Amino acid sequence: MPADPARYYERLGVPASWWLLGAGFTLAVGWAFFVATPLPATLVATAVTGVLVALGLARYGGAVVAVDRDGLTAGRAHLPWPCVGAAIPLDPAAARAVLGREADARAYLMTRAYCGSAVKVMVEDPSDPTPYWVVSTRRPQVLATRLNQRVVQG
Repeated sequence: MPADPARYYERLGVPASWWLLGAGFTLAVGWAFFVATPLPATLVATAVTGVLVALGLARYGGAVVAVDRDGLTAGRAHLPWPCVGAAIPLDPAAARAVLGREADARAYLMTRAYCGSAVKVMVEDPSDPTPYWVVSTRRPQVLATRLNQRVVQG
């Protein structure tokens, strides 16, 4: 069975610098407990902080953008093919504009601060008050092309 050319998958993992900042924060908490509490309390506080930071970064960076035979999935939301309209790739400047001065409060946003580029996907469902989705991606041209190919094919 041939691969679907419109298929797309991207996990928006946080950058390595965020992991380094998380490690630095964990060490700072550990140091603060080290100078103020007994060693067992320090070890527990440092371990708990490290686990919470790692879980938070993994969860925030676990957002998935996928295009498959069912439609577009962005994070926990899904847009079926009959509702997927034209997709427009957005460079960082255009994404800032769409998320700022040109924003529509009814739009669905699945954005990540560390991912400057995005794709704007028009929603073609008259019963849905959402005019469009803005989805962060590191490859806006590829994602928009895949979505537009599928929309044209029907």
